[in-house]
Amino acid sequence: MFYIERDAEGHITRIETTPFAGMVEQHADKTEEITEWFHLQELRDATLKRLQQSDLEMVRVLEDLIEVLMSKGIISITDLPQAAQSKLINRTQARLKLSGLERLIDDEDEGIF
Repeated sequence: MFYIERDAEGHITRIETTPFAGMVEQHADKTEEITEWFHLQELRDATLKRLQQSDLEMVRVLEDLIEVLMSKGIISITDLPQAAQSKLINRTQARLKLSGLERLIDDEDEGIF
């Protein structure tokens, strides 16, 4: 059973398999409209996932850009707002710690073989 909510124009805004507040109709079978709505939701979810991954990648790009600008003396970390400074410092420290841990693991692996 499909329970459906629609907007003022009659477009489906939500579909659930259990009744919920705000539902305006129900269907026992999957209609073409319901199938299309689910398909659009899957496309939307996939797009959001790609954007989230891209956001994570862009964070690293921006960190690298800031590092290059600072190494060339174009900007200083103190030119950035305090919140940004703290975040960059924390991420740099975390990366350094992780790098150190990876070297320890690699050293141990080499000793085993």
